[in-house]
Amino acid sequence: MEHYKVLALGFVSLILLLPSLWLVSANMEGDALHSLRTSLQDPNNVLQSWDPTLVNPCTWFHVTCNNDNSVVRVDLGHAALSGTLVPQLGLLKNLQYLELYSNNISGVIPSDLGNLTSLVSLDLYLNRFSGPIPDTLGKLSKLRFLRLNNNSLSGPIPMSLTNISSLQVLDLSNNHLSGVVPDNGSFSLFTPISFANNLDLCGPVIGLPRFLLR
Repeated sequence: MEHYKVLALGFVSLILLLPSLWLVSANMEGDALHSLRTSLQDPNNVLQSWDPTLVNPCTWFHVTCNNDNSVVRVDLGHAALSGTLVPQLGLLKNLQYLELYSNNISGVIPSDLGNLTSLVSLDLYLNRFSGPIPDTLGKLSKLRFLRLNNNSLSGPIPMSLTNISSLQVLDLSNNHLSGVVPDNGSFSLFTPISFANNLDLCGPVIGLPRFLLR
């Protein structure tokens, strides 16, 4: 009899615990976005509605969710934001659009963005990002739009990006990239305009042999 009481008590405890587990899971995306908010300066208060005490962030401005209350869009273009991105953004597993263009965001592009395997559009152009393009972005197999132009990115173009067969629009212009521009895979579609004003790039794609580099 005592054995059955213990089992029943365990079952009741599990039932009581399940809602708490759901809340933790549901709020993980809200926690990730709130981490972003705390790392950004927001002079126009566009992130004022980002309240971390809510169950999920689907009621926040500039955030769009699907029917399962999972974040699929973050639209913060032209928002006068500065500061840096956070690795926690990689937790937004269902995110399809990350639109952070035309701000003053600086620092490196987190390699954790390579975990956003549902991403269709990554628009970080017209900011102040520096450092390399993360090799992990090559894991974004659904990506169609990659615009990183008008930043201060440096180093080579990762070969992993050529594996993104869905890539339709690529703009890496106006950075400080160096090395040979890949011309295989999806990169066979792109013209010199995608790589313009990177003085240390070379290769057949841009019509500049390696030996002519300054």
